[in-house]
Amino acid sequence: MNFLILIIESLKMSFLGIRYGIFRKPDGKKISKYLESLGPIFIKFGQLLSTRTDILDIATAKDLQGLTDSCKPFSVKKLKEIVEKELGGQIDHIFKNFDEVPLAAASLAQVHSAKLPDGREVVIKVLRPNIEKEVKKNLRLLKAAAKVCTYVYSESHRIKPIEVVHDYESTIMRELDLRLEAANTNLTRKNFAESEELYIPEVYWEMTTSKVMVLEKIDGIPCTDIDEIEKHGINKKRLAENGVMIILNQVFRDNFFHADMHPGNIFVSKKNPETPGYIAIDCAITGSLSNEERYILARMLQAVIKQNYKSLAQLFVSSEWVNPNSNIIELENTLRACCEPIFEKPLSEIEFGKLLLYLFQSTRPFGLSLQPTLVLLQKTLIHIEGMGRQIYPQLDFWGLAEPYLDKWLSDQFSPLKIKDFILENKDDLMLKASEMPGFIYETLDEIRGYSKNKRSYEEKIHKMEMQLQKEKYIIRFIGIGIITLCGIFLMLT
Repeated sequence: MNFLILIIESLKMSFLGIRYGIFRKPDGKKISKYLESLGPIFIKFGQLLSTRTDILDIATAKDLQGLTDSCKPFSVKKLKEIVEKELGGQIDHIFKNFDEVPLAAASLAQVHSAKLPDGREVVIKVLRPNIEKEVKKNLRLLKAAAKVCTYVYSESHRIKPIEVVHDYESTIMRELDLRLEAANTNLTRKNFAESEELYIPEVYWEMTTSKVMVLEKIDGIPCTDIDEIEKHGINKKRLAENGVMIILNQVFRDNFFHADMHPGNIFVSKKNPETPGYIAIDCAITGSLSNEERYILARMLQAVIKQNYKSLAQLFVSSEWVNPNSNIIELENTLRACCEPIFEKPLSEIEFGKLLLYLFQSTRPFGLSLQPTLVLLQKTLIHIEGMGRQIYPQLDFWGLAEPYLDKWLSDQFSPLKIKDFILENKDDLMLKASEMPGFIYETLDEIRGYSKNKRSYEEKIHKMEMQLQKEKYIIRFIGIGIITLCGIFLMLT
């Protein structure tokens, strides 16, 4: 039965693909319409593709960015059933008030406002009924389409459709467990607990399950509502700069960043207009880099800011973002040709997000390949800078990033950093230290064994050489004998 459904859905996908003309000369607009016709799960897939400027051209990526994840709400009756089953009680007993009109209805979940018995205002996020089954069905279709694409398109080796679908699968499956989102929300809240730059709503764990999440209702201004921001007398320059500092702190200080910071998830706090901050919601998608990735990324950003193209090219190769056998000089010249026209402008007018797009586009011939987390970070940087420039067009991303990166890189090798590393990893270090004597003895035994074996091997080799010498003399003697006998035989005849 599942196989039959897969065939039917595949035929539907093919028919719609022919209808929208994506099989011949596809562009962003055609692909967008095609994905919209297939449904919300495919729309989310298109949103993911819009960030992959390492495999798509800029025009196509921009067209896909217009896809919106909004759906028709499912019935309140069904939502109440899910909430009551998950929380183990009547909804009228759990909440003092419950608004039946949804605040938002997306492809995976629906959000309603409510009030607790003690008067606290909250929002309830509920997964759509049978959504996991629907997602898995669509993933099977995407995987089948990816395999077909691998054989049909000549550029599939560069686009890597199977890998792209796999990345999407890992992302969307994490969103199907609201406890993961709650944990991400809680960690981000802890990271900015002492900061005025960013506020994260509180999660009510006693009312949170895999299908239902209850958290504090926020009161903020949508970050795109410039008129309302001005009405409240909020310092726009400070607000825009705080946005840049938030993402830098998330990436380099906390090593845990909100990877879905589009305008719909970001609000401006009404408190403290002179030192304004943001309010962020929907922490379902987050990212984290290894220490090595953070260090390389910081050095790359620093090289871009300082226009050090040779160092940038070397970092691209050493980090394996491009083919390891890439010609450094050619790559350096490509990066220079890409960046120099942009840097002719004043720094305050250079959009970092666009520069990243151009960098990735120009390095595609060198086999550019980015880790999914870095792609998420790229998307986040573009969103944050875009929102910042909308609020304050004169935003100087470079002037903020350069001193931050210089300090962060120098701090990595400071005595305090080494001390913190020792304190954080003292248990592992003590364990390794306790194992060190045994390791040394084992190494010494191996060396001794190697020395003995070496002498033994040398003796064997010497014997073999002597034997070869003897055999060489015997062969020579036999050869001379044969020649002599042949000479005598010829003389007699």
